[in-house]
This record gives sequence, C-alpha cells and structure tokens, in this order.
Amino acid sequence: MDITRRPAPWITEELEMFRASVRGLIRRHFTPELEAWLERGIVDREAWRIAGEAGLLCVSMPAEYGGGGGTFAHDCVIVEELEYAGFGIGFSVALHNAIVAPYIRDFGSEAQKARWLPAMARGEIVGAVAMTEPGAGSDLQAISTRAVREGDTFRIDGQKTFISNGQLADLVLTVCTTEPGAGAKGLSLIGVEADAPGFARGRKLDKIGLHMSDTSELFYDGAVVPADNLLGGSEGRGFAMLMHELPQERLVIAVGAVAAMERALALTLDYVRQRKAFGKTVADFQNSQFVLAECRTEIAAARAFVDDCIRLHLEGALDAATASMAKLWCTERQGIVIDRCLQMFGGNGFMADYPIGRMFVDARVQRIYGGTSEIMKLLIARSL
Repeated sequence: MDITRRPAPWITEELEMFRASVRGLIRRHFTPELEAWLERGIVDREAWRIAGEAGLLCVSMPAEYGGGGGTFAHDCVIVEELEYAGFGIGFSVALHNAIVAPYIRDFGSEAQKARWLPAMARGEIVGAVAMTEPGAGSDLQAISTRAVREGDTFRIDGQKTFISNGQLADLVLTVCTTEPGAGAKGLSLIGVEADAPGFARGRKLDKIGLHMSDTSELFYDGAVVPADNLLGGSEGRGFAMLMHELPQERLVIAVGAVAAMERALALTLDYVRQRKAFGKTVADFQNSQFVLAECRTEIAAARAFVDDCIRLHLEGALDAATASMAKLWCTERQGIVIDRCLQMFGGNGFMADYPIGRMFVDARVQRIYGGTSEIMKLLIARSL
C-alpha cells in the first residue's frame, strides 16, 4: 500500500526521521496486536509502556517534565502514522498527547506538572478528559457534574459518558460546575485520579465503530480529590481553558481525517488494480477512474488546508474559526471519500474483515465528537 503524502512546509528532515522511527515502532510492536485489540475492544496496557519507552508519549511536552521537547508537528506525525497503519484514533495516543497533556502544561501548577507529566510520558499514567454527560454534549454550559470545596478537598458528584480511554485512564481531567447558575463562569477543570474514593468506571460502551477504543461511562459518587488537583489555580476558569485548547483538539481530528482518506485511497487503488470484472480490472473502467480522480482531488484540497492550519498553529496564529472549518470540512469529506472507496470494493467492502469497512464505520463519529458539524458551522458563522 503506497500512501501519497504531498510535501508540506511544516515537515522538516528531522520530522521525516521521526516519522520513520514511529512507523518502525508501530510495525514491530503494535501491528501484530491490531486484530486482537479490535476483538477485545481495548488496547493492552503494555502498549502504553512500550510507547512511553520509545518516546511516543508527551512528545511535545517540555523535556524538564519528561516530555520529548518537540512540537505539535511531532504529534501530527504520530496521528498520521497510526492512521496509516490502521489504528486510527482507536489507540488514543493523540488524546493523551495533544489534548490531555497540554491542559496540564498550559494551566497546571508546577506541582501538577511534576506529578503527572513525567508519568504520562512513561506510559505509567494514561490520560482522559471527561466533558460529555448524558444530558450535556456540545453545550458545555449544561454540565451538571458538581464539585463542592470542602476544606482541602473537592467532593464531586455526577456522571460522564462517551469518555475515550475511560477504562484505562489513571487521570481524568473532569469538567465540573463549581458555581451552579453561573453558566460558563461556573465551570472548573479538576484532575481526578482513578483511585479516588467515590470514583468508578462504568461499562465499556458498545459502539458501531472504533472498536479498539475503550469508550466508557464514568461515575462520581461523592468522589473525594485534593483541592490541589484543580487546574488553573482558581475555580471558574474551566470554560476559558477549554476554549483555549479546543482548537488544537479539532485540528488533531482534521489531521486524522485527512490521513484516513489517504489510506482509504491507497487501499482502494491496490484493490481495483487487482480485482477483475468482465475481463479487465476495475481500475480500467472509466467510471472507476472518474470516481478515484474525484477522491484524489478532494484529498489534495483537504491536505493543503490542513497543512496550512498546522503551519499556522505552529506559529501561534490558528484561530478557533479556522480550526472549526478544518474539522468540519475534513471530517465531512472523510465520510464522502471513504464511502466512495468502499463502493469500489463491491460486496467485499461490506465485510468486517476488510479494512475499508472498518474505516467506513469509524469515520462516522468524526462528525460528532470534538464538537458536531452543526456546532462547527455555528462557530464559523459567529466569526463572519
């Protein structure tokens, strides 16, 4: 399978060397486990330790906190290579690296950084973020999980759902309301460690796709955590912190979407060049050529847009509206392109043991998590 990856201004020689090492590590240690993880619905904990030893975790975190001292570009390389190898976001390294860790780096106290980041870099702590609730999704201001300060602790009551890394997470950055009725100004972000009294994992949710990802319910029944686990230094800063980090989360999703399209096209080209019908290969039919040409064009446009967004983000110039556009456009294109590619496989595309079928169902959630396509449109419209 040959994945066509256009040159990009943000990719350096050092990043290409890093890419080669990441690709080799995935092939040696993770690819042999892929089918087993899909069947079990969870990644082995040992894989996180291996990833930590190899320097794949917290790669963009400062070296003084155990990180790799890299940039968001290194995170993008890892996202792409996991996608190219068939893991997608099921092995939620991107969540750990580019979403959870930056909250701690950007808003954590020195004590929090020293306690959590080195262990995350080693794979000893797996991170998660708990925003969504049964009654609150994209509308973060509707969150009802309540945290009450009691001396030098917080007591947390509530429920979260659809939490990636939920079964494995040792540290869950939990969005709570600390001042009911205050809306966005009443939200706080608190690190809840898995051994906290009153914290419990619920069932691992049965999804139509992303079978490798341990998406779960989480319960806080008077969960007691140290007050020092509050991020940002004071209550009520949660919404501002979320708004600061969400553009990167949405860009990560867009990066994965483009890589998925590139893989889908590569798989399809391999298939149609070998599959024969009516005495010639499927690739020989003009209809196939036109469909594949459309897919290649869609991917090229999405790749150019995302590469420019990565460049802007590395320069500190990516705004929330543009990140929303990237997520909206790329995830919508992902669904369209992979659907077209699956059609090229005929009945085989509908079989679960063909990668294109898994990619088809996995793509569907891309338009939902990290902010639905409808929310992205609303955010973009507000910037007009």
